Parts: sequence; structure tokens; C-alpha cells
Amino acid sequence: MRLAYAPYILKFKNPSGTSRGVLTEKPTFFIKVFEENNPSEFGIGECSVFPGLSPEADGNYGYKLIELLANIALGKETDLSAYSSIKFGLEQAFRDFAGGCRHIYFPSAFTGGKESIEINGLIWMGDFDQMIERIDEKVSCGFHCIKIKIGAIDWKREVELIEYVRRKYSDRSLEIRVDANGGFSMDNALPRLKRLADLGVHSIEQPIRAGEPELMAFLCQVSPLKIALDESLIGISSRSDKEFLLDQVKPAYVILKPSLCGGFSGAEEWIRLAEERGIGWWVTSALESNVGLNALAQWTATLNTKMPQGLGTGALFLNNFECPLKLEADKLSYDASKKIEDSIYSQLDWRY
Repeated sequence: MRLAYAPYILKFKNPSGTSRGVLTEKPTFFIKVFEENNPSEFGIGECSVFPGLSPEADGNYGYKLIELLANIALGKETDLSAYSSIKFGLEQAFRDFAGGCRHIYFPSAFTGGKESIEINGLIWMGDFDQMIERIDEKVSCGFHCIKIKIGAIDWKREVELIEYVRRKYSDRSLEIRVDANGGFSMDNALPRLKRLADLGVHSIEQPIRAGEPELMAFLCQVSPLKIALDESLIGISSRSDKEFLLDQVKPAYVILKPSLCGGFSGAEEWIRLAEERGIGWWVTSALESNVGLNALAQWTATLNTKMPQGLGTGALFLNNFECPLKLEADKLSYDASKKIEDSIYSQLDWRY
């Protein structure tokens, strides 16, 4: 068995505001596994690294890919416990190869075109009028759940934004999730959480920054609004450390990004541990290209969840790849008749 990898820069159609600043591009890496005597048949995956959020996004990332390449050729294991995004991509590539190199990573009724996944509509950060326009557009397209990233404008304006939404759409017709990305402090968190709860918000992701589990545990205990952990899961790889965090903080939900929390296998362990404790969860993409998003959606479809999931649609990038995923209203489905030609990957700068 052999492995190759290729760096790639995804270009945003429009500058996109995140808690890590305004993004115009994002690096990613593709990997493929193949038999040396038949390189035209390969399984492909995406290592979706996220600078500023992925702990492994440093100067050693390329060296880790070279180490993995060498170890695959030698039949040796590689320690990827600190490299979630590489583990995410490698699991994809091996599953694709084992399934006949058809880019069917997790066969199900979803990949057969018979079931769909309900997703939330993500409202990117922007000024007040931009965000209002984006919310109305999502609702008009048929979304019943939206996720608003807060922290881009001042708090009073963000409250006005949600008040506007609630005047137009009741909590029965529209579920509102918000994501603070650690933007609250302990001085202002409780009154803000109460105000959001009064406005009928469903939940909030990461109200205070990761790395303060005692303070987060206190908030989860007293908050009138359900709290979900997101960034707090990043970098935690051992089962015992996962159990300790969940038992200490006791969140209402955990948000699972396999490229940031140990690949599919790591995310599945988080799910098992959360469910044992009565903690809810949903899956969120992390700016993958359509390669990683395709695998992520297929995996999510096997998890038997009825909650809206936080999956992207691949429409953010100018230079994305063909994909059988399609979106109708708020339902993400798989077009089983659409075949992906491997020739689209031939122009990548593969390193062997």
C-alpha cells in the first residue's frame, strides 16, 4: 500500500467572517492510498486543517504527512493522536479504497438516494443589515433552524438582531442556535445567557473560551440557556480525558467536528460517552472542501439523529470539486446518479 498527499488552497467566493477573522482562503490537504502496481485506482480523503483552530496547524504538519507517507509504504503505524485532521483524511481514504474507490465511504439509504439530512442554515458574521438579509434568505429557502455566529457586532445590536428574528418567526417555526466562539466573559455571560433564553434561543455554543472547564461547569449548572461545547473538545484524545471533561462540565450538548476531534473514530467515541451521560450532540463541518464534506455527510447519515446538523453545502469556495451532494430547502441529499470522475484530481500537486 502506498500514500500520496497534495496541498491545496480553497478560495472563498466572498470574504467570510469568522471568530478567527475574515477569511479569503483556507489551506487543506488531500491524500490518496493505492496499490503500487495500480496507481489509477485510489481511495481519496481530505485532511481539513484549520489554522488558528487546529492545534496541529504548525510548521510540523508537512513533516507529519511525510512520516505518514513513509510509514504506509513500510506497513508501520503512525501516531496521529495529535493530528485530528490527518486522521480524518486517512480514515476517508482507507474507507474509500476498501469500498472500491467509488467515493462511497459509508453506504446507507442516504448514499442510495433514499434519505436526506436536515441541516441548519449558517448565518455568517457581518454587519446588522447583512445578517438580517442572510437570515430572511435562509428562511425563505425553507430552513427551520438557523445558527447565528455572534461577536461581529456589538452585543446590543446582536440582541436587536435576534429580537427582529423573533418578531418575524416564532420559536415553533424557527429554531435559533447561536455560537459565541468563546466571546463572552464571566462578567457578562450570565445576563447575556438569560437574555438569549428569554428570546427563545435553542442553545449557545462555547459562550466562554476553551481551557476554563471549572468556569464552564459553573455556567452549565446555572445557565437558563442550554450550553454546547465546541472548541473545548479540541485536542482531547484519550477516553479518560473525554470522560473527565464531560463529567466535570456536564454540558447540554457537544458539537462534533471530526477534523478537529479525532477523525470519525474519535467523534464516535465522543458520541458514545455523551449518550451514556444523557448529553445531546450534533455534527458540524469545518470548512472542508466537497471531498471531506461528502464523506462527512455520509458518516452523519449513519448516526440515526433527528436533530438538524451543522453541515455546510460546499457553496463557499470558487475552486471546489464535483460532489453528489445536493440541497433542497433544508434537506441535504445524495444524488446517486452523479459520478465523480477521478480525473478531476489529476491536476493536484501530488507528493509521493
